[in-house]
Formats: sequence, C-alpha cells, structure tokens
Amino acid sequence: MKFSIDVLGVFLKIVIRVNRDTFAPLVVSTLFILLTSILAHCARRLVQNIVKDPFVRLLFEEAIAAAELCGCCFELIVVADNFGVATYAVYLFALTIWWSLNWGDATACPYTHIEDVIEGRGDVRKAILKIWAELGGGMLVFKYVQMYWALEISDTHKDKAVEDCSADLQVPVLFGALVEGIATCLCRLASRALGDLNPRFATAIDAFIGTSLVVAAFDYSGGYFNPVLATSLKAGCHGHSLSEFATVYWAGACAGSIVSVYLYKLPIIQEYVRGTTEVNGDSIWAGKED
Repeated sequence: MKFSIDVLGVFLKIVIRVNRDTFAPLVVSTLFILLTSILAHCARRLVQNIVKDPFVRLLFEEAIAAAELCGCCFELIVVADNFGVATYAVYLFALTIWWSLNWGDATACPYTHIEDVIEGRGDVRKAILKIWAELGGGMLVFKYVQMYWALEISDTHKDKAVEDCSADLQVPVLFGALVEGIATCLCRLASRALGDLNPRFATAIDAFIGTSLVVAAFDYSGGYFNPVLATSLKAGCHGHSLSEFATVYWAGACAGSIVSVYLYKLPIIQEYVRGTTEVNGDSIWAGKED
C-alpha cells in the first residue's frame, strides 16, 4: 500500500511541475494509463497476500481487473478522439498483452463465466457473483478517472470530468448487436484455437486479432465486445436508450460468445485444429522445428 501511495505522489509531482500549455497531451494520457496499471498491479498483489479464500480472492481480482480495464479505456477514448484510431490501436494492443500476462484467472468479462457454465466448468451462482464483482469495479473506477480529468493537466481533458457522454452506436440497434455479436464470436474462436494450438507469441497474436476487430467495428458500434466495459463507459449516454444499449452490448456480445462455444465444437473446426497441431515446419508453433 505504501508503494502505491509513493508512486501516486511521484506521478502527481511530475505532472504538476510541467507547464500545462506545453505538456504533450499524449504523454499525459500515457502517464495516466501507466499509473492505473501500476495501481491495479499493486492492488492485485495486496489481495493475493491478504485474502486466503481462493474464490473470494478471485472476486477481488475480477473487480480490480475490471477497474483497470475500464479506467484505461476511459483514457483510450481521449487518445482515439485526439490522436486517431491508429494510435488508439497501438495502445490497445500493448495493453491487451499486459492484461493477458498480469490478470491471472480474472477475465473482467461476463460472458467467459457464461461459457464456463455451459461447458460445465462453473456454476451459475459463482458466475453471477463474478459478474457483479466486475460490474462493481467497472462502475466505481469512473470516480477515479473523473478526479484525474478534473485536474485538466492537458487541453484534451478540458471539461471531460463534467461533460455528457454520447453513444458510440452509429448504426441501427439490430445491426449494432450483430456487429458486436459476430466480432465477439470471432474473438472467442480465435482465443480458443490459440489456446489449443499453443503457438509461439500466442498472446501477441490474440491481442492483434482482438485489436483488429475492435478497429474494424469502431465506426459502427464502438467495438467493445465486453458488456462490463460498455456499461462502464457508455451506459446512460445520449444516443441510445437502456434497452437499446442492453440489446447491442449485452445481448449481442453474450450471444456471440455462446455461439462460439458450439461453433468451436463443430467437426470441421476441430479437424482443422487437430490437423494444424500435427503439421511441422512452421516456426510460430511452439515445440516445432523448422
């Protein structure tokens, strides 16, 4: 805990001493994302050292992961709005790798628990508790983000703490749900295949696929593919009703995830995965020789 406080103090000293007019806005955003990641990392370590019950510990880790995800993505909105989708994609790609390497068993994503229930790896009660933990972390982190934005260290944060948010949905509701559903399905299929194939750089490949799909959907639905993330960032924003929001970002994404469970079991996909693991000579596959 003391380390977290020291890090926060050093961070504030850095940003306050720099002239607000000349401080590069992208550096401000980068420092905030780094601070958020460091604080979340310290919180995870604290929970792992203090909480002994494995399931309770996982609930805390889910809340922390969701808070980290949503906190960083609030700032990624600023990056995308001011520096373009390409810069946003680079940051998202790097963060996705970081999250994959540091979250452990936490996912910060509700439909992964639904998948566990469908496949018999989890029960409904535990799935609901995990989802509530993620929602709690994702919703509470906005106060932390708002406090940082209120400092207005950069012009890109001017009035961000108090301005009304607007929906990212730029297409009809059903089309938006289809976009979120199909993209989520493709993401989950890719993740499952990479988990079975176990190639070298699997984490980077998975992050690249996910980031590419987000960018592809960016101008349609915003490319969230995660109900908790969408809820934290866009629930209640102008441009869609709560029922429309739920249809696109909850029903759409969860439906895509559920469909991926059954699609992945199809013989044609399983034959491809098993066949690929038997092919030698491709340097990206773990344990293979050229």
